[in-house]
Amino acid sequence: MSDIFENDIYKETEDLSSLEDSVAQDISNEEYVFPKELYKLRLAYSFEGIYATLPQGMTIKEGDDVIIPTRYGLDLAKNLGLSKSPVGIKPSDVVEISRIATKEDLEKAAHLVETEKDAFVKFKEKVAFHKLDMKLITVHFLVGEQKALFFFSSENRVDFRDLVKDLVSIFKMRIELRQIGVRDESRITGGLGVCGRPYCCNCISDKLRPVSIRMAKDQNLSLNSMKISGQCGRLLCCLSYEYDWYAEARKKLPNEGIRLYYDDTNFRVTEVNPITSMVKMSGEDGRILEVNAKRFSRDGNHWKIN
Repeated sequence: MSDIFENDIYKETEDLSSLEDSVAQDISNEEYVFPKELYKLRLAYSFEGIYATLPQGMTIKEGDDVIIPTRYGLDLAKNLGLSKSPVGIKPSDVVEISRIATKEDLEKAAHLVETEKDAFVKFKEKVAFHKLDMKLITVHFLVGEQKALFFFSSENRVDFRDLVKDLVSIFKMRIELRQIGVRDESRITGGLGVCGRPYCCNCISDKLRPVSIRMAKDQNLSLNSMKISGQCGRLLCCLSYEYDWYAEARKKLPNEGIRLYYDDTNFRVTEVNPITSMVKMSGEDGRILEVNAKRFSRDGNHWKIN
């Protein structure tokens, strides 16, 4: 199963390239044939979507709570239903559901939510006592085993060994501290983006997909960092979310800059709009034409207008 959170901690700079992810990965696997019955699950504390299969003989319905193996141990997840066309996941992302959550599991989960609130306060007290430079983002206690997760952010690496010892003595269970990046922080806390809608990373995306400046360029967006970055200070997640559509649409359109002969004049394509399917051309005779993309066809390596 893939990591729930990013491993890299990013620093803000004035360089536009710093808004990108440090590693651009293709997480798809076209050769892998996904099981026919593949369920989409969601972890409440991280808002990550997880794909899972059922062990033989088990049946579940939409809305059921189940216990599944996660990177950190057995935990509670909610079944969102069957996934008909999974996108952008690897075979290692698919887990097998361990069991259906019992009444005791749900009661324990409700009790742990209250415990997490108390743990949040105690954690901050201990951080102040040890004078550590760290910001606690969220606390989560696993339902399937005795383990507590503390997710925090910090501009620097933090030596929290003494802090962990204190937490173990308080909660009498395994403790794991995870330093996460600014995108993960936005994903957990949620909020409204510049579009007025909830963050894509919080309510739409299954994973934090790499986002690049190239995605903004291919969508004909302004490269003003204030316009293409979110509240987290990184490139907008929706650039990645919408990029696949733009990439597919552009395959059917001529590229900007190409030249073609039309109406006894040489024209140069100056603008391509995949959304309106309109192509703007500038002619040597001074004419500027806007042509519907349906009139373009490809003849080998050359485009022509019908």
